[in-house]
Amino acid sequence: MAKQPLFMSISRRRAITSLGGVVLAGTALAAWRALGDGRTQSYPQAPAMPADAQVHREELVAKLRTRQLVPAPAPVTPTLSYTDGPSLLRVRKGEWLEATLANRLKEHTTIHWHGIRVPNAMDGVPYLTQPPVQPGEEFTYRFQPPDTGTFFFHPHCNTIEQLGHGLAGVLIVEGDEARPHDADLVCAYRDWRVDKNGRYTPMLTDAGASKAGTFGDFRTINDEVRPVFKVPANGDIRVRFLNLDMSRVVDLGVIGTDAWVIATDGNPLSPQKLKSWRMGPAMRADLTLRAPMKPGDRLQLVNYYAPQPIVMAEIEASGEPLNRPDFMPAELLPSSIPEPDLEGAETVQLRLSASSAPADLPPDLVLPDGSVLRYADALCLAPKTFWALNGQPWPSQSHEVLPPPLFTFQRGRTYVMELINQTPHIHPIHLHGHTFKVLSSNKGDIIPHFADTTIVAPKERVKIAFVADNPGDWMIHCHIIEHQDTGMMGIFRVV
Repeated sequence: MAKQPLFMSISRRRAITSLGGVVLAGTALAAWRALGDGRTQSYPQAPAMPADAQVHREELVAKLRTRQLVPAPAPVTPTLSYTDGPSLLRVRKGEWLEATLANRLKEHTTIHWHGIRVPNAMDGVPYLTQPPVQPGEEFTYRFQPPDTGTFFFHPHCNTIEQLGHGLAGVLIVEGDEARPHDADLVCAYRDWRVDKNGRYTPMLTDAGASKAGTFGDFRTINDEVRPVFKVPANGDIRVRFLNLDMSRVVDLGVIGTDAWVIATDGNPLSPQKLKSWRMGPAMRADLTLRAPMKPGDRLQLVNYYAPQPIVMAEIEASGEPLNRPDFMPAELLPSSIPEPDLEGAETVQLRLSASSAPADLPPDLVLPDGSVLRYADALCLAPKTFWALNGQPWPSQSHEVLPPPLFTFQRGRTYVMELINQTPHIHPIHLHGHTFKVLSSNKGDIIPHFADTTIVAPKERVKIAFVADNPGDWMIHCHIIEHQDTGMMGIFRVV
């Protein structure tokens, strides 16, 4: 498989992730039984865009594009992307985003807008919230991002292959600064699983999937090795750091000056002086700092999650120094995320564990109209199971029914969820459709903060709280993609 990336003819049985066809089967079967007329899957509907909406339009063409990923004389590497250049979208708060996905791959895909509290119909999970976008088809996402901040987007089926070959983008929702910065840097980190000749190494291994994940060795920021960002000397700099790797944990630090964390997963945070900030896959952190006064002097963004600090990128002062007062980190404007009401909130537990049994794949079902309802779209299912949530691995414990939602929450109520890691490995847990507040950990003091993904260390118990204010069926899963793909995912429902 290392020499046959997904844009060639790949085996559907080894493709990985998401709810996939199993959700289609369960949801459609329930609808068929209820209606009794053979109708198949129905999907949630998104609110209509107002006629006077301010609209930001984008076309995202998912296709093969070759690039000089590993420096010459290595050959070019075939990669997947949404645009010819960096897939970076910037919209203003209050604008609607109208993004049309054109699928030019050889297999179906969708876009999940990670961290955005979108309507359920726009969440981009194939078979659960929308039909998969087949090769040659298009699908338009329309929503008004309710929150400012730093987000990203990626596929949600066969994720390990599509994301592993580069299919991801960054979405910035602007409008959170009371005091503008002099430079705004986007730093998207990832390890490419390629060798020195730019050829892909295995995306999935049993050893990786059953432990901490399979790792790449070609570390990049914005797909470049140790890039240098030139910024105004003595200027105030915002660094938006995104961990877009599928397995790697980053302990983010800055060498050469003091920095402050001002946002977590895009959500404003009262400035916290940075020592290091641990980030699993899919997590983001916004920093603010003062650039060096002397042109040519550099700062370093480093990863401390290694025996020796690894320099990921550098920031170089350039030009005539700006006339700025002594540096004071400025708070971002508050968000509209509802504050959890902890008094009287119901507490539920989510246990992260190894799977004690394989997850059976139910057979296909022929409906009365002759159409075939596929319980298991093999593009979206893993051939092996290693992990489970509350003892329940995805996709199913039965040949007849889907696993029920792990939880059903009442709309508008606050819930406390205790994440209990019963494994010897880290798990960054992500909730779709909601932003939660990280409250506490049995491992020590933490800074309460809003997030959409949080690390749960081995033997750790982390409490989070959120208002279940977004109706629909939503994914919850580990964002180490091999863990997600091999059982550590499920559904929660808001009614």
